[in-house]
Amino acid sequence: MALKTEKEELQTIPQKNDCVPLTIEDIGADGEGIGRYQGFTLFVKDGVVGDELIVRILKTKTTYGYAKIESIVTPSPFRVEPKCSLASRCGGCQIQQLDYQKQLEYKQNKVKNCIERIGGIKEYEMEPIIGMEDPYYYRNKSQYPVGRNKNNELMIGFYAGRSHSIINTDHCYIGDKSNELIVSKIREYIEESGIAVYNEEKHTGLLRHILIRVGFTSKQVIVCLVINGKKIPKQELLLDKLLALNTQQEDFVIESICLNVNKEKTNVILGNQIISLYKEPFIVDQIGDIKYQISPLSFYQVNPVQTKKLYELALSYADLHGEEIVWDLYCGIGTISLFLAQRAKQVYGVEIIPQAIEDAKRNAKLNGMTNAEFFAGAAEDVLPQKYKESNGAMSADVIVVDPPRKGCEQSLLDTVVAMHPKKVVYVSCDPATLARDIKYLDEKGYQLKKVRPVDQFPHSTHVETVALLLRMDN
Repeated sequence: MALKTEKEELQTIPQKNDCVPLTIEDIGADGEGIGRYQGFTLFVKDGVVGDELIVRILKTKTTYGYAKIESIVTPSPFRVEPKCSLASRCGGCQIQQLDYQKQLEYKQNKVKNCIERIGGIKEYEMEPIIGMEDPYYYRNKSQYPVGRNKNNELMIGFYAGRSHSIINTDHCYIGDKSNELIVSKIREYIEESGIAVYNEEKHTGLLRHILIRVGFTSKQVIVCLVINGKKIPKQELLLDKLLALNTQQEDFVIESICLNVNKEKTNVILGNQIISLYKEPFIVDQIGDIKYQISPLSFYQVNPVQTKKLYELALSYADLHGEEIVWDLYCGIGTISLFLAQRAKQVYGVEIIPQAIEDAKRNAKLNGMTNAEFFAGAAEDVLPQKYKESNGAMSADVIVVDPPRKGCEQSLLDTVVAMHPKKVVYVSCDPATLARDIKYLDEKGYQLKKVRPVDQFPHSTHVETVALLLRMDN
């Protein structure tokens, strides 16, 4: 029989439903509190560093387990009362119970730990995270699932954490304030029109989601109903109710109402077809001096206050002087591209979604910019192909990447290195894949100079980061 190590001897594994005392010592990647009971690691939802708790064991593995808070013996000095009474249940906010300054510290450490542990990089400048003065009502986009519960009650709100169970939500503290009025009118329409709402398990019913996008500068709003079909009953009733809001208040104007067709049995919210019910299916908003045309299908950062800071930071790191050739990879509707085009000689943007590229071209025209050109296709395909077609002559002074959560494909990074840019500006929504890609670029001759996180999503565990890498033979 194998002898137990000293660590194993000291470790006691609690059983399911046991209640044990626990002090929260750290925060995990998903915002959960971490503590140790007699050497055994426990992850506790809504735990805050410094909490002294009684927790109930939910599930155990060999070396760790999960528990929930049974009672708070002594609250942490960093624990605050969430503004939203649904914060603990709703999947939209994971750390609303944590003091905002402590949230910022947690996110900065999350980025730092990834770069140093995953990236293996120690020598670089970590600039302080950019937070918000008022971290509420910041989202310009909200997506509300629609359904009915077991009692046949209408449910419109957000999914509970790690589930597709809808929590009825009348007021969201991170969504735009216009949402409440708009959703209330759609509730009335649903009940009066008899429209069948979607049943996810059976793939029956018509109305699946409500999408609302708000222009924070323009105050224009687009309302989009996602349907499992191609038309809705009593369309005029919906239009009358929503457009009445334009005469009842002055805080926003409903500029467009449309349908999005999604007849697939999928968790993907939006389909590809838009049917206009009122005006053209887009709104116009502005970040800094740049105007953007935004449709329901457009990728557009959800926090316009922080987006301006994020793009200004990327522009600052690029340090353009008017003579540079810049490639913007994963460019979306041209948001960063057009910021860069203000100071670059020429910008080339690449995006996999064709509709986004059409939006990017329209946005360049909207702003009178002739030095931005856009290509549709996967960045990991387009850039290597363009480079190959040029017989290796294609170059760039600065390359900006803003990839999805999975980070950059190695083939893309290899082409970036082959193009020999002086600078790579990496905008990331996932510090782990950022660190992985920085490590790869470091091995290929690009040194990480500085990093700065931006709190794009207060009260969640997500964080955006901008990193500057310089070619070492500059």
